[in-house]
Amino acid sequence: MSLFGTRLPLRQKGREEAEKPFWISFSDLMTALMALFLVAMTVALLAITHEISESEKQKASRDDEITQLLQRLREAARDFPGVTVRGPTIDFGDRARFDTNSHRLSDEQARLLRSFVPKVLQLARDPVGQQWLKRISVEGFADARGSYLHNLNLSLQRSERVLCALLAPPGVPDALSAEDRKLVREIFLVSGASFNAPKASAEESRRIELKLEFLDRGQQREVPRPPNSEDETRCPLDAR
Repeated sequence: MSLFGTRLPLRQKGREEAEKPFWISFSDLMTALMALFLVAMTVALLAITHEISESEKQKASRDDEITQLLQRLREAARDFPGVTVRGPTIDFGDRARFDTNSHRLSDEQARLLRSFVPKVLQLARDPVGQQWLKRISVEGFADARGSYLHNLNLSLQRSERVLCALLAPPGVPDALSAEDRKLVREIFLVSGASFNAPKASAEESRRIELKLEFLDRGQQREVPRPPNSEDETRCPLDAR
């Protein structure tokens, strides 16, 4: 009490001082949680970045190995004038044209196929080929004349004719080895293309192409069932 009888308010020191440590502790806790959150986010981002970088590195490695394999194929094709390698596609050009409405190959054309395809099979046996090559599609093309179904059937027959030439039995000039014929049965696939990719002229459209298909990362080439190793003495197309 003052000299004039006025009561002064008492300061509540105890209560205020008791609350201060609580707010300081809560603030420190929130700061620590925020720091932990930032650390966790940083670690997660680093892990994701590392995973993406590793994935891109593996993809680049695959693409580079396939590019080198195709370069070796282009080098092999230089010994066969008229045979062109564009990306994964082998075009036999004028060396293997079909006559109009025909699926037959001349003896010279068949020998060319049997001389060139072992170069492809050699690459298929290469470690890079074994890792990435999925299959080889044989496509026989037709020109735009005729109906779609007629040309589709003709395309299939032309593709089949190529396999008949490759699987010709021993005794035929330049016949493939037994091991090569076995690999042809395992990885070659007949594909009819009709006239979906015409060339500038009808003659150029009646052609043969081999297309190499490759596995993606993580894929594995399917283990083929043992093919029938019995050699065909006659092409089924000739029996029709």
